[in-house]
Amino acid sequence: MARKYSRGSQKDVKSAMHEYKHGKLKSGKSGKKVSNPKQAIAIGLSKARKKGKKVPAKSSPKKR
Repeated sequence: MARKYSRGSQKDVKSAMHEYKHGKLKSGKSGKKVSNPKQAIAIGLSKARKKGKKVPAKSSPKKR
């Protein structure tokens, strides 16, 4: 089975989680402190996408 995320993108997510755990990760325009680990992962994946690393496309939210 193929790898979903490249090693480089995994490093971006890891660094975002590290910043989140130390209270240094800020969100985009507002600059507010990130309060949710899922937000931190999303920010890491977004940074990886911008760098052109192998990351699956964004999925739309599931309907209930």
